[in-house]
Amino acid sequence: MSLCCGEGSGGLQALLGQPVLMSRGVVFLPLQMSWHPQYRSSKFRHVYGKAASKDKCYDCVPITRNVHDNHFCAVNPHFIAVVTECVGGGAFIVIPIQQTGKLDPHHPKICGHKGNVLDVKWNPFNDFVIASCSEDASVKIWDIPKHLLTRNITNPKKELLGHVRKVDLIEWHPTANNILFSSGYDYKIMIWNLDTREAVISNPVKVLDAHKDVVLSMSFNTDGSLLATACRDRKIRLIDPRAGTVLQEASYKSHRVNKVLFLGNMKKLFSTGTSRWNNRQIALWDQNDLSVPLLEEDLDGSSGLLFPFYDSDTRMLYVAGRGDGNIRYYEISPEKPYLNYLMEYHSHLPQKGIGMMPKRGLEVSACEIFRFYKLIPTKSLIEPISMIVPRRSESYQEDIYPLTTGAQPALTAQEWLNGFNKGPLLVSLRPGSGAVNSLPQFLEAEPLRKTTDLSQHRGQGGRLPLADMQKRSEMEDSRKQLQPEKKLRKNEQTHLSNGFDLSECPPPKTENELLQMFYRQQEEIRRLRELVNQRDIQIKQLELELKNLYMDIGSY
Repeated sequence: MSLCCGEGSGGLQALLGQPVLMSRGVVFLPLQMSWHPQYRSSKFRHVYGKAASKDKCYDCVPITRNVHDNHFCAVNPHFIAVVTECVGGGAFIVIPIQQTGKLDPHHPKICGHKGNVLDVKWNPFNDFVIASCSEDASVKIWDIPKHLLTRNITNPKKELLGHVRKVDLIEWHPTANNILFSSGYDYKIMIWNLDTREAVISNPVKVLDAHKDVVLSMSFNTDGSLLATACRDRKIRLIDPRAGTVLQEASYKSHRVNKVLFLGNMKKLFSTGTSRWNNRQIALWDQNDLSVPLLEEDLDGSSGLLFPFYDSDTRMLYVAGRGDGNIRYYEISPEKPYLNYLMEYHSHLPQKGIGMMPKRGLEVSACEIFRFYKLIPTKSLIEPISMIVPRRSESYQEDIYPLTTGAQPALTAQEWLNGFNKGPLLVSLRPGSGAVNSLPQFLEAEPLRKTTDLSQHRGQGGRLPLADMQKRSEMEDSRKQLQPEKKLRKNEQTHLSNGFDLSECPPPKTENELLQMFYRQQEEIRRLRELVNQRDIQIKQLELELKNLYMDIGSY
């Protein structure tokens, strides 16, 4: 090898402005120009999947053989619910999360449906309430006992009768309490308000009739003000659920969508589907423009459906294929290239469905950032798979566990129906941490709430003296604050909720009694948190009414 300064290299040298190495007609550029490493810093680069050992799995579970495109599994920190085989109707079983190993063949079932159960979803704000839908065109709400199940449950807490054909999809609202969405083969999405005393509800609060075929997937944005749907007509729709209007519609011919998912607050949608040549495909969309995807990528030629899962805390996206044992995972970035492939979890056992544990049920001491529950019907097995960030330290890792969605609702059902938007109440996964409230917001097109009592006591010209207004506001605040305190004192004088008396309850003698006491205490803590949360919401409402009143006075 020699430095050549002849005509062959002179032009290249003049162009580059530095010496050029040549050998046998091959040009070698200097090292600093030919090699530019493109490293992307990420704390999740080396995340790996770890399957649970045999004794930590759930064995001998009669998983359904239904071929419907659903997960057939729902998980929360207390229970795992799985749709099962049942003669003479539809049923699912609820297994305590700690009850691993072989399942009793006579394990009690929830079997009140007359047709096959197609979907089950836990209430995100009550770990002991679950919804199910079935081919019998009904949706049922069930109370799961806080003690171990001893017999079959056949009577639901509530029954929702509005669909005329089978119901295959249900979703709870992410921030409002007791708001449930259901979709059926009548091409309708129905919104239900469960804050009623009736056991049978026949009239939904809203019916969304924007689809011309079966809805395959539903997903909410963070505060639940927008709903994205994937339909069998291969279109993605972005819907305002309270107004019932379609804001955006994608009819991109080369991507036939099956599942759609909101990516947190990034104003992007992710979808899985197939290409024109029936390759499995993923696509990324701009929420404000669904005409053309931002990104489109073919994965493989398999035929199984792709289930997407998104973790907004870590911005990690997981794609699991039905019929194969692999789980691909990516990291989402707000700018190009948007989707950064990390790794793939491989397994030789195919999955029929898959459930996911909420973040508050993870094992933070093991740096676990996600957990799947994989249904393997060929072995009647449910296998937990943990996604772990490798860290040497056993202390709490603040950087991989930001504030996450808690188990308390941000709004009541009526507040959401009246036009309030509010992000989820956030909690820290650090032991002993509490909730962090997010402020409510109005819809942009929603008029300000009218004041009730204050407007009736204005003085001349529609004005209210400032001193009287302040005095009345203080009285309202004190009255609102006293209400939950009175309820709490009343409960303390008699018993705590669900019959649990701390002073008279003897210490537990068996593991079952200890478990019952633990569940009752958890329920009591949840109830007290709800009281505090309701008081915060009332304070915010009064502040908004006071602000509206100041604006009215200023207009005069």
